[in-house]
Amino acid sequence: MKLRLAGIVKESVVDGPGVRYVIFAQGCLHRCPGCHNQHTWDLEAGEELEVKWLLQDIGRNPLLAGVTFTGGEPFLQAAAFAQLGRQVKERLGLSIVTYTGYTFEELLDLDLEAVRQLLEVSDLLVDGPFRVESKSLDLPFRGSSNQRLIDVSRSLREGRAVELVL
Repeated sequence: MKLRLAGIVKESVVDGPGVRYVIFAQGCLHRCPGCHNQHTWDLEAGEELEVKWLLQDIGRNPLLAGVTFTGGEPFLQAAAFAQLGRQVKERLGLSIVTYTGYTFEELLDLDLEAVRQLLEVSDLLVDGPFRVESKSLDLPFRGSSNQRLIDVSRSLREGRAVELVL
């Protein structure tokens, strides 16, 4: 299975807790004003990489705490990101952080199996569109105050968004 990507950052400390391997999905329909990743919007740009190759590359770094899926919009390629996330957790024991312009509630309303699978492999979900009028440089792991840090497994169990406070 392949993913269409805008890029990779092999070590980051700003895209979730600990040292993280960050994968930027190519393609986004949200087109948030003020987005700092506008180059990821085009659905046809970027390059395709095999999930297998990504898993091998991630496994080369013993310092990683986890992998972050961001974008662009990872949920536009939910099945492939879910597959990669499952393998990252099962084979490497790393955590998954997923960023999305959708809210947790909107994702549940989509009622799509691939979306559910990506949620299920995500430990932390940073949800909601970037809003330039709510921009803050003081928030951990997000760009605007409307975006939430969601404990995904607890939220799925309780059927409501459960926010983490850092």
